[in-house]
Amino acid sequence: MIARRTLLSLALALPFSGLVTPVFAAGRLNPNTASANQLASTPGLTPQLIDAIHRGRPFATMVEFDAVVRQVLSEKEAEALYELLFIPVNLNTASRAEIGLIPGMSSRMVREFLEYRPYTGIDEFNREIGKYVSDDEVARLRSYVTL
Repeated sequence: MIARRTLLSLALALPFSGLVTPVFAAGRLNPNTASANQLASTPGLTPQLIDAIHRGRPFATMVEFDAVVRQVLSEKEAEALYELLFIPVNLNTASRAEIGLIPGMSSRMVREFLEYRPYTGIDEFNREIGKYVSDDEVARLRSYVTL
């Protein structure tokens, strides 16, 4: 199995020619804006799934994207893919299901994310979620969210 760091390095190195960068925090691609070449170079994506992503864009939420992915991939395979390809989750508006799609999320952490709404800024997220997990884990979780 390829190490997470290697996969993220691969994602950072993927070519992109466009006006809007599809890469956000931690080198993760946004499936709504990733180029055909980037999707084709993403481990875990089959030609069938790449075609389904192109046909389904833009996805309003990760839940909508997950419905397409799960037609082809298992839960474990989807979670591995979401380390490389993910639509940022809005902390103040995301559903419980959407937050739960962040790789490694437990039901307890989903509750904590929801409990502190509305977030007034990312510093508040860091402080409140930092009560439950390490600084490294806060940084990892932060890479999946937006305000």
